Amino acid sequence: MAQPSVEKAKIVNLNTKKEVDCHFNPAEFGIGQTLKWEEKPDQGTAVPKLVYSGAESQDMPVTFLFDTTSTGKDVRDEYKELVNMAKIDSKKKNSTTGKGEPPQCRFQWGKFLTFNAVIKDIKQKFTLFAPNGTPLRAEVAVTFKQVGELTRGQNPTSRSEARKIWVVEEGQRLDWIAYQEYGDPAQWRYIAETNNLDNPDSLRSGQILKLVPLP
Repeated sequence: MAQPSVEKAKIVNLNTKKEVDCHFNPAEFGIGQTLKWEEKPDQGTAVPKLVYSGAESQDMPVTFLFDTTSTGKDVRDEYKELVNMAKIDSKKKNSTTGKGEPPQCRFQWGKFLTFNAVIKDIKQKFTLFAPNGTPLRAEVAVTFKQVGELTRGQNPTSRSEARKIWVVEEGQRLDWIAYQEYGDPAQWRYIAETNNLDNPDSLRSGQILKLVPLP
């Protein structure tokens, strides 16, 4: 029996549509979100009141491994487009400031994980060299920061094309997530169906849900 092919993760420049295919899929990745709380003095008590002031965009740090030991070529050429995604694109200007800014990109792994973002941080670490000093292996650590408006795929109504991902936090319910995403708590059934949830009441902290456009 033929083994199913392994889908490679890739990073897509949403401005130029150029892609960087990962040599090796990430061994792991994490997604974090910061919730902002403001302290307000509470007269007569020693403990201030905490007022929720919103959430920051999610961060997703991923480390990619690139290797060209089989060809002897400079490994940097394999992911130079990824580095370009962290540089200012003079053709893409902010509508408010009029200045250029780095392009948006998409980290995509198969049809399940689609994370539209900008690059917040990128670091290169070279771990293997040819005798002439050419770098042959590199670890590229990238922190993606989620953008608010996500670019849809060619078929925006397809249930197999994830528009974004949602990382469940402690205490969140499926109907509340449906209201936040679609403005209708009754759409919890759609999220449950999309994610093959047998028990929609058993969400756990850190669980990843894919949210796709309504049909």
